[in-house]
Amino acid sequence: MLFASFLISGVMFGQLHFGPQIGYSASNLTLDTDSITNGLKNNFLVGVFVRMGKKIYVQPEVNWMTQGSVFKYPSIQGGIVPLEQDIKLSTIQVPVNIGWRIINLEVVNVRLFAGMAANFLMNANINTTSGNPDDYENALVPDDFKNVTWQWDAGVGVDVLMFAIDIKYMGGLSNVLNDFAISGSTVTSKSNLFVVTLGWKIF
Repeated sequence: MLFASFLISGVMFGQLHFGPQIGYSASNLTLDTDSITNGLKNNFLVGVFVRMGKKIYVQPEVNWMTQGSVFKYPSIQGGIVPLEQDIKLSTIQVPVNIGWRIINLEVVNVRLFAGMAANFLMNANINTTSGNPDDYENALVPDDFKNVTWQWDAGVGVDVLMFAIDIKYMGGLSNVLNDFAISGSTVTSKSNLFVVTLGWKIF
């Protein structure tokens, strides 16, 4: 039924492409507090995409990917080892983009696109690489992360024959944390990513 819907949509939009894709992402969970510093994480993704339309097109995707960051907590008194937590959020991401083919040749085309993405959290893994979470009142635990979050994205793509390369930036729209507080103040964290994907248009 879903495949038939895509075929019908392809006829309505005038052109339909479908295929798998793999990619690389550099992610960072930003924080609106100076109490914790954060660092980038490099990850991979795998998914599928559908592209419908000619000059103007719509492209929904479903990707399995990892987002996250490395959080470093400040030193506290008593000679306690500073805490460092490696955050890994395994998500199913569903972006929907609207694009414009600014160059559309037989063999090569160049595209601009933008849209939004929903992220559904499948698993939150926190690996403590130094220190002891029990020494810190506000150390993160998996239940601190929301099940659904939103991002915007914008980027550029190039198609060469049956291959599609997309480069995009994704910015967080919603807080990934559930009422996480430090010293009585709620801390906001948003997931931002730089993503490069390689897709194969099977038709």
